[in-house]
Amino acid sequence: MTATLNKTVMQLPVTLVDRRRTLRTDMISVVIIEDDPLSSDLLISILDEVNQDIRVKAVLRSVEEAMEFFKTDREVDLIFSDVQLADGLSFEIFENAIITCPVIFVSAYDQYLVNAFEYSGIDYLLKPVSKESAQNSLRKYRALQEHFTANHNLLKKFLDDYLTNKKTRLIVKKGASNISLLLTDVVLFYTENLVVYVYDNKGNKYLVDKSLNALESELDEKMFFRANRQYILNINYVQGFKTYERVKLMVSLTLKDIDHLIIVGQEKARAFRQWLSEG
Repeated sequence: MTATLNKTVMQLPVTLVDRRRTLRTDMISVVIIEDDPLSSDLLISILDEVNQDIRVKAVLRSVEEAMEFFKTDREVDLIFSDVQLADGLSFEIFENAIITCPVIFVSAYDQYLVNAFEYSGIDYLLKPVSKESAQNSLRKYRALQEHFTANHNLLKKFLDDYLTNKKTRLIVKKGASNISLLLTDVVLFYTENLVVYVYDNKGNKYLVDKSLNALESELDEKMFFRANRQYILNINYVQGFKTYERVKLMVSLTLKDIDHLIIVGQEKARAFRQWLSEG
């Protein structure tokens, strides 16, 4: 009966998956990101079996579909996400969308294990997912949930302190050397092939062992601006901008040796102008 129910659910539009069970306030709202129907069917069946308090809110088939979903719906408690999707790696979703819930990554390969924990990953399951591994992952989720609920005031104080005391330095890499770089000397951060680089005001290029999302949350928003998926800019090295393709902005930097085409899209153009004028 459960397997039949799951197959029926998988055929429903995303907006109808919520009706699968009667809503309860203590239920775990889960989103599954998986391009293989057989794998998502299996996972839903296992989740049904191991925990009746789970509500599968949506099954998303691609990076693009997930990006669109999280633009409007962030009421999610937990995500199960495959790593390799038909249109790219799921890390791109967590790099660019605003997602605050934990993620359990699922993959047929273990080569992405380290990357997974940079994107709110609390566990990494190898396919085919077993009942036991799913149960263990859900125990980790429940333990984290209970910990932060019990320590809500402590967490709030930590976040308040964290947000009001931004970093002034960052450890970067050049070859085998680790270098402490002043953030005031950073011209820009950018990502390419899931690797993050930084340029300083002398034109030196370094590696950064963090995602752009992680950097964005740590940096002073008055000094740094996330121009698009690929770039974070330092206001002190922005020379100006001009209109590009009618609705976008092309940014020019004071450091001419950095030969990058930096475009601010229509959705961020207004915020960029405000950031630049108020900085």
